[in-house]
Amino acid sequence: MTNAAAQPVAETDTSAENDNPKDQKNDNFAVFLIKLVIVVLVFRSFFFSPFNIPSESMLPTLANGDYLLAAKWPYGYSKYSLIGEVPLIPGRIMAGSPEPGDIVIFKHPVDGTDYIKRAIALPGDKVEMRDGQLVLNGKAVPKEPIANFEIEITPNTVCHPFAQPMQRDDDVNICSYRQFRETLPNGVSYNVLDFGPSYQDNYGPMTVPEGAMFVMGDNRDNSQDSRFDAAPQQGVGLVPQKLLVARATIIIWSTDGSSQWLKPWTWFTALRGERVGNGL
Repeated sequence: MTNAAAQPVAETDTSAENDNPKDQKNDNFAVFLIKLVIVVLVFRSFFFSPFNIPSESMLPTLANGDYLLAAKWPYGYSKYSLIGEVPLIPGRIMAGSPEPGDIVIFKHPVDGTDYIKRAIALPGDKVEMRDGQLVLNGKAVPKEPIANFEIEITPNTVCHPFAQPMQRDDDVNICSYRQFRETLPNGVSYNVLDFGPSYQDNYGPMTVPEGAMFVMGDNRDNSQDSRFDAAPQQGVGLVPQKLLVARATIIIWSTDGSSQWLKPWTWFTALRGERVGNGL
């Protein structure tokens, strides 16, 4: 009698059956999305963040409908740096103070909304307005008249009652503003608008206290700034520097407000290309 040789039993490899290419692809996409969200959150919290301009208080430098990038690191980091103001940062770390002339974004001292103005005076500075003339530490800041600022009247731009509506030779309706070149003691120059005598043309004198800053809009007669007591959606008073969020750096887009979402071509016809790329 012969003995039958034992035949090895082949083991079935089921691993290939369990690896579903579709599930693997979905997992990879989910991981990609998570990484993308993290990168965006880190970039917007610690490097640059976009902001839009909803008013005309910073004309001619910034117009209603401008979109800008603001640097997050110049003034340090706090909970206001983080998306959603998550309280993960105690106080303000790596704190820095603005330079006079910086365009600063900060939280309103009362209602907490984002405001944007120009830093004019810092702790220890004595600031005053005399008949529309800015005076710092007892000296008048040079303010030279230059050519009028003109901007087209569009859904995003209305003509202030004290400004001058006009029509160009090409039949385009514009608004013309008296414009001046102002130069701070540190050499920073910028343009401001002035409608003429108004009730906010006189202020102070007052010395900026420690930890605060005095800010103003470039559209001097159409700006609720440090000349006014802090109140919801109104003046900001002397702004604590701990409320700083970022420093405006460059305009990345500007629209006149005539675009419509359902008409993509209007996204470009509404573009104010001459403003895009302007450094701040």
